[in-house]
Amino acid sequence: MKNLGIVLIVLGILMMVYTGFNYVTKENVVDLGPIQINAEKSHPVQWSPVVGLVLIVGGIVVVAVDKKK
Repeated sequence: MKNLGIVLIVLGILMMVYTGFNYVTKENVVDLGPIQINAEKSHPVQWSPVVGLVLIVGGIVVVAVDKKK
């Protein structure tokens, strides 16, 4: 259980530091036989830093409960 708590704390810290990321996909816009035109489309993925804070608190609780046993 202690390992799970440590993983939650580290994941929470990372989620507070990096609040999101982008990934790019290629989309076929025009396809006229041998002529193709592609467009790159960016897709942002973002989350609130509060989620990271909740994970940190949860990890601390898991580590604290494990120490009591």
